[in-house]
Amino acid sequence: MSDAWQIEPSGPLRGEVEVRGSKNAVTKHMIAAIMGQGPSTITNVPEVGDVEITARILEAVGARVEQAEGMLTVHPPDSVNPLVPLSFSGLNRIPVLLLGPLLHLTGEAFVPRVGGDRIGSRPVNFHVKALRDLGAEIEVTDDGIAARCSRLRGAIIELPYPSVGATESALLSAALAEGKSVIRGAATEPEVLELALFLQRMGARIELRPDRRIVIEGVPTLRGATTRLQGDRNEAFSYLVAGLITGGEVRVVGCAQDRLVTAITTLMRMGARVDVDDHSMTASAPDGLHAAAVQTDVHPGFMTDWQTPLMVLFTQAEGMSVLHETVYEDRFVYVAALQKMGGEIELFSSCLGGPACRFYESSSVHSAVVRGMSKLHGAEVDIPDVRAGFSSVIAAAAAEGPSLLRGVHHLERGYHRPAEQLRSLGLDLKTT
Repeated sequence: MSDAWQIEPSGPLRGEVEVRGSKNAVTKHMIAAIMGQGPSTITNVPEVGDVEITARILEAVGARVEQAEGMLTVHPPDSVNPLVPLSFSGLNRIPVLLLGPLLHLTGEAFVPRVGGDRIGSRPVNFHVKALRDLGAEIEVTDDGIAARCSRLRGAIIELPYPSVGATESALLSAALAEGKSVIRGAATEPEVLELALFLQRMGARIELRPDRRIVIEGVPTLRGATTRLQGDRNEAFSYLVAGLITGGEVRVVGCAQDRLVTAITTLMRMGARVDVDDHSMTASAPDGLHAAAVQTDVHPGFMTDWQTPLMVLFTQAEGMSVLHETVYEDRFVYVAALQKMGGEIELFSSCLGGPACRFYESSSVHSAVVRGMSKLHGAEVDIPDVRAGFSSVIAAAAAEGPSLLRGVHHLERGYHRPAEQLRSLGLDLKTT
């Protein structure tokens, strides 16, 4: 298969895009499904690489995954292999989430080292500590993580940072643990709540408390369940920006307004008009865009995954914009490509555009100052990760001259049929 796109700017992008469920949600639902006594069905499933990888991982431990258009059914394993093969090392971060479920099913587990986008430190120590709190014996090696226990038991799990992955891991591990568990400092992102709701449909007893606390009363068994995934808020924002940056207008269908509250207001502050109804949202900027200062944060703040398309939008907004990244310390790996395309962006290790964050006084480059309006031009670019990939695409769509983007498999790992969607909006895109 081709792993490069040739993009020729073709004017304003216009049209309609329907987004499916989030890759960050569907894979966690698939993991939860192996703990049920009976099959679970998930609908509104995106066609993304992470779904295929996760399906192969689940099949390796003995589950059966049936896939159809926009739907998949997970049949829990009759005979469980608790050892995830080393061949899945470094592909994504899903294996570490299997530790708790496999311990419930067999009393032991091994998962290989995790992978995923190179956007900064995403240590597994939060996951490991949560499992140790629940009574598991853990050994971390260069190859991966081995765990063993006779039975997980409820515990108070203190997360030093509201990590999405660690919260999801704790939810999966506590659902069948004996007794009550409390996750303190939990992440509250929509994808986390989606997983909690799905587990509740499976029979888990979960309560959401104030101050980032989640209480789980362990139950003896879970059953299969059916759910429809909510629309991908990352993808929705990306397509709204794609319309704005090219002077066009994209109507996004399938993602509820409440999943993009902060993102919508940010665009409005920059001068965009955002029209929202019960089924869709559209963004336009007939009078142009102006600069803004934005700080990323955990939910309900401005999502870190939104900052990659926003950075490109800043290059086409009048004035000096500031972006302060507070979630991952190495999120700006994609900026070099934008600079190569003419984006006037300077990076700093200082905390700019907001109060001091946890990277204060570190050497992490986590603030950017962007001068608009930059005259973008086509270039040859290597894509380093999923979100960076889309930023390169929309920069190429707004540039003068053709661009060649290599490594589009990263993009296809996280976006549903991106080439097809972009062509439907009028982008001249050829695979090479």
